[in-house]
Amino acid sequence: MQTEIKARLAALRDEMAKAGVDLAIIPHADPHQSEYMSSHWHLRGFFSGFTGSAGTLVVAKDQACLWTDSRYFLQAAQQLEGTDIILMKEGIPGTPSIAGYITDTLKSGATVGIDGMQFSINAERELEEALKKHGIKLVTGFSPADKIWTDRPALPDNKAFIHEQKYAGEAAADKIAKVMEATAGKGADAILVSALDELAWVLNLRGSDVKYNPVVTAFLYLGQGNSTLFIDDIKLDDKVKEYLASNGIATAPYSGVTQFLTALPASTRVLVDPATTSSAMESPLGDRIVTDKSPIPLMKGVKNDVQIAGIRAAMKRDGVALVKAMMDIEKILSEGKPLTEMEVGRILTRRRSEQPLYFDDSFGTIAGYRGHGAIVHYEATPESNSDITPDGLLLIDSGAQYLDGTTDITRTISLGNPTEEERHDFTLVMKGHIALGSAIFPEGTRGSQLDALARHFLWSEGKSYLHGTGHGVGHFLNVHEGPQNIRLNENPATLQPGMLTSNEPGLYITDKYGIRCENLVLTVPAFTTEFGNFYKFETVTLFPFDLKLFDTDIMSDDEIRWLNAYHKHVYDTLSPELNEEERAWLEHKTIPLTKNNL
Repeated sequence: MQTEIKARLAALRDEMAKAGVDLAIIPHADPHQSEYMSSHWHLRGFFSGFTGSAGTLVVAKDQACLWTDSRYFLQAAQQLEGTDIILMKEGIPGTPSIAGYITDTLKSGATVGIDGMQFSINAERELEEALKKHGIKLVTGFSPADKIWTDRPALPDNKAFIHEQKYAGEAAADKIAKVMEATAGKGADAILVSALDELAWVLNLRGSDVKYNPVVTAFLYLGQGNSTLFIDDIKLDDKVKEYLASNGIATAPYSGVTQFLTALPASTRVLVDPATTSSAMESPLGDRIVTDKSPIPLMKGVKNDVQIAGIRAAMKRDGVALVKAMMDIEKILSEGKPLTEMEVGRILTRRRSEQPLYFDDSFGTIAGYRGHGAIVHYEATPESNSDITPDGLLLIDSGAQYLDGTTDITRTISLGNPTEEERHDFTLVMKGHIALGSAIFPEGTRGSQLDALARHFLWSEGKSYLHGTGHGVGHFLNVHEGPQNIRLNENPATLQPGMLTSNEPGLYITDKYGIRCENLVLTVPAFTTEFGNFYKFETVTLFPFDLKLFDTDIMSDDEIRWLNAYHKHVYDTLSPELNEEERAWLEHKTIPLTKNNL
């Protein structure tokens, strides 16, 4: 693979020379600024060999570098080995920004090339401003991939389908009306929706264009009496065409969006979110453009009552599937049969697929045994696939897409007799998990204001983790969504009732083990006092934590009570759905914890 990557970079540099480009930037992005995207847009992976969901490749005439965040430091180091691509660790002192690297590397008069379809308006503006100060030119039409990637996958042609209102809880017509009202409030009379999850939510439309994310590749223009979905006709059957027409939505080819925008009346004011709209849309709109945050993420992020009921039902089915899967895994190990990380993923998928309303996994299962667990977003490959034995820690992060909800859960499991160090570190992580999960906070609280609750016990011992503590979760949509999150970085979005967010502190000891404990939590009202409304989290994920890993000597009575109450809730909710053997297994896994029973 290293030889192939070097050849691809050489071919890229040839195209750069022909185009007069001194340095090229290739992000992991598509025209919709998606985190996960169809294989057609995996350009950074093609040129670098790095497969993580975040990262940017920068290629100069005599050097190539790849920037990625802490989730992928170990994975990137492994995948870049032998390619001559230098790993740049974002967030680590001494690592320059991409713009800083470019301005230090290139001289005034040099040219940087990007594909404007892969850069948001914000990203392009920020980059152009930084380069301009140093006399460096930015060109936005550099797109050499088709000349080099001769077997590049085509754009997906999978059929779109309707997400029924009995699951969505709200008709598309009502959502469109709310979006148009909010658009008018921002001084525009139309909106261009580029983000695929936003489009899917507004139209109650789903698809299978992106692995694990039930979205449809399209652009949506909503205007006064003139709304159009830009989507290739092969993706639409008669039922979906009739459905769109009934909601006042015309259709046009996917590639026709820029021509359509160019032809709009000069008086039209079109709202675009500069963070999720590609810079290639800016020029066709010209003076018609109104740049502001899309109103859709907040509408989408606050789940309605039907969605919340669906989420709870999906969590119950997911918990049943997890009980069956974990029993399968334990049986294989107890019988001395071979078990690998990839097989763990297959077992989970098989058991989930047996449940009603299952559609797909919500992301590739992370089953990291021993040192692989320390690779935050590790996904086993045939080359890395480890044999699992009845000893050490196994970190399993997995989830599913059900028609009525999306799940995401991480459990760290001891397969033998855990060491004191493993138990101590696990308990520190769980203390943070419990502190966040039991928090009560006033209306208007942002995730960044709660993040330290999950880190406090680790920090007190000089330990930490570099990823966020919580991300928003979609409803039969992307497992990662905004606007809310829980992390150290500031985010103005506040936590509101109806928002579904992960609670997943962790700790990673390189080459030894990884620990992460993740539940999904729903923001719900707590009470109201003279100081205003207060909120709390309802934990909706249903599966026990490994009792063998708790060090009760460093747990408070309140923490033990929280854990026991959670485990009782798990047993009471799941046991009616289980057979006798499964109930006995779950009862054993949820016995009350005391200071003396371990």
